[in-house]
Amino acid sequence: MKYSLIKTIYTWFDERLNLSAIEEFGKHKQVPIHKHSMHYYLGGMCLILFVIQVVTGMLLLIYYRPSPESAFESVQFIMTKVHFGWLIRSIHAWAANLFIAMAFFHMFSVFFLRSYRKPRELTWITGVLLFFIALTFGFSGYLLPWNTISFFATKVGTDIAGKIPFIGEELLLILRGGPDVGGASLTRFFGIHVALLPALTMIIMAIHLTLVQMQGMSVPLSIEQKEEKIKSMPFIPHFLYRDILGWLIIIAVLAALAAIFPWELGEKADPFASAPADIKPEWYFLFMFQTLKYIPQHILYIEGDMLAVLVFSFVGFLWVIVPFLDRWSQKGKPSPLFKWIGIAAVIYIIVLSAFALK
Repeated sequence: MKYSLIKTIYTWFDERLNLSAIEEFGKHKQVPIHKHSMHYYLGGMCLILFVIQVVTGMLLLIYYRPSPESAFESVQFIMTKVHFGWLIRSIHAWAANLFIAMAFFHMFSVFFLRSYRKPRELTWITGVLLFFIALTFGFSGYLLPWNTISFFATKVGTDIAGKIPFIGEELLLILRGGPDVGGASLTRFFGIHVALLPALTMIIMAIHLTLVQMQGMSVPLSIEQKEEKIKSMPFIPHFLYRDILGWLIIIAVLAALAAIFPWELGEKADPFASAPADIKPEWYFLFMFQTLKYIPQHILYIEGDMLAVLVFSFVGFLWVIVPFLDRWSQKGKPSPLFKWIGIAAVIYIIVLSAFALK
């Protein structure tokens, strides 16, 4: 009886959505098996962390109030009065950090394996854009609890955005809603965090996932050139089961972190108070923060902060168009130059972040 009901429901949807075609595609989709196959699971882990972000964020929205008078109190209410509210907020905060970390690992694994080469240039570009959006999620969500650290960190961050040539002043006013961080800033960051960025993410992620399904998993050049026939396994059920196991591990780690190290709220922001000593941004912005410390105030009549913003923007642009710069990989010849560029970038980020934590 139960099986017959399920079959009837499936048939009804199949007649309207052609689910059998999707099922057939899943049965024939193959995933390559080689020594780097573990990297294929990083994308799925990013996806499940994003889903957790969306679900926990929707639950927090039920109680959160985006105004300077009530934002801090609403988060405090969630953590102290709402059943398991503290856990939901901790999961949301930890998932955000794990999502950025996992996206970082995924992006650099794709870079070092040269998985951006033809015909996957657009897959790389959409993936990098998703990583940049993840960083913007972290920056926009940081202000929402309206505590002391987030208030002054946002002030510093928007000050840096104001250094962008030609559009800096206008961008500063758009982000803050005025000359200083205040109530207008909070509502704008709230709108960006819960409306604009999720909409952009869904659009670009849909394109990214569609491209991955159409083009399949990339095989590293070193393996592609050595082996005539590469082993593979069916996406359904073999790879999918392993993917789900990875999701369960991520959820377990996330639950443990949220329960053992609950995310603190701190003190309510006071716009008239002085900034706390030695204030620092979130860990994924530390290398930029430390770089700004080493740059002189003026270099050849150009403000140091402005020059740093220009350099970081230019490097970000080059990172997006890497598939078009690495012509060696497009011709089937791994480039040692880009390998060492990637290693230097990773070392730079780690070392500068470590110095910033001192």
